[in-house]
Amino acid sequence: MAVTIVPSSDAGEDATRLAAALVSLDTTNPGLVTGAPGERAAVEHLRSRLDRAGFTTHVLTPHEDADRPSLVAYPPDSERLPTVILNGHLDTVGPGAMVEPFSARVVGDRMFGRGAADMKAGVAALVVAAERAAEFGVVRPVLALVADEEDAGLGSETVIAALPALGIRPDVCLIAEPTDLALARSVRGFAVVLVRIGGRAAHSSQPDLGTNAVSRLGRLIAAVDEHAPRVRAAGGDLMVTVARGGESPFVIPAAAECVVERRVAPGETLVEVVTEIRTLLEPDWDTTIEVLAQREPWRCDTAGPARRWGEALGERLGTGWGLDAPYWLEAPLWQRVCPTVVSGPSGGGLHSDDEWVDLAQLRAFTRVLVDTLGMPELWGARAD
Repeated sequence: MAVTIVPSSDAGEDATRLAAALVSLDTTNPGLVTGAPGERAAVEHLRSRLDRAGFTTHVLTPHEDADRPSLVAYPPDSERLPTVILNGHLDTVGPGAMVEPFSARVVGDRMFGRGAADMKAGVAALVVAAERAAEFGVVRPVLALVADEEDAGLGSETVIAALPALGIRPDVCLIAEPTDLALARSVRGFAVVLVRIGGRAAHSSQPDLGTNAVSRLGRLIAAVDEHAPRVRAAGGDLMVTVARGGESPFVIPAAAECVVERRVAPGETLVEVVTEIRTLLEPDWDTTIEVLAQREPWRCDTAGPARRWGEALGERLGTGWGLDAPYWLEAPLWQRVCPTVVSGPSGGGLHSDDEWVDLAQLRAFTRVLVDTLGMPELWGARAD
């Protein structure tokens, strides 16, 4: 296996340097910030590094947008080994009001910058661990470093669709999202639902001649707020986040609409969620419901390769299965392909103006990841 590892005294320090290089690149998601550059600079930087290390690399783009590249990389001649997907996203949210968002400024054990915690430190750990795992020859590390996680998920969907043609049959996947090194037990899904409510226009001096769609919207919002505590008690959430209605004063509004967000707990289905929202509407109203976006929830397997790897990681990191993620991440997409585990370094200020990553966590995570990828007793041989 022709893989060359750049000498280093410590994998954790290598990951720190790589994280700084990645944070210095602006990879703001253009789906979130118009005109933003996207992930290409990070893909080019990592592809160059991995090409030099002897990896086989592929740049994949979705049909919808050829300017949104993702990178797949793996050591050659390793197909006989258990295949481990190492997944992270290269895009970030916008810099907002951050001061020097791409400086990778280090203060003590904190590195500041957009994407430092979410999730360029995690990506750096994956890359360094893959390089060393290739040298060990215990597993086949496949880096899946994707675009667009912060918006529509085009990157992971594109990579997953391409795996069979690349000859990649994953046995297990690790997503290094920021978890403070905890192992994720579950991830909530979501549904974003647009509810349109009809009425009948009339002069506001004669409201009885019309039907006020905004009044109906107000009753729906009240019904959502009344029902929300029961949803939260079951592990989900429910709220109205956008509301619109009416055209001008002196006119009874003939139309109104709102966006209802429903966070979906593991065990719930997206079909049940839409039915639930319908029950909050009064039956004689003129309404339509449109699902704008939806993602299913996820729960980590209780046995099998993801569970075994998670236990090994948690034991060495001093953490455990302590995270039930209230937000969505791409574990459900990867679980369709293979058992999936989620753990990675974090810090603070994610998506805010003072984002930082804990470098002690980054170093520890990288070292433990390298150790576990080199444990023959953990991986054995491919079942096929």
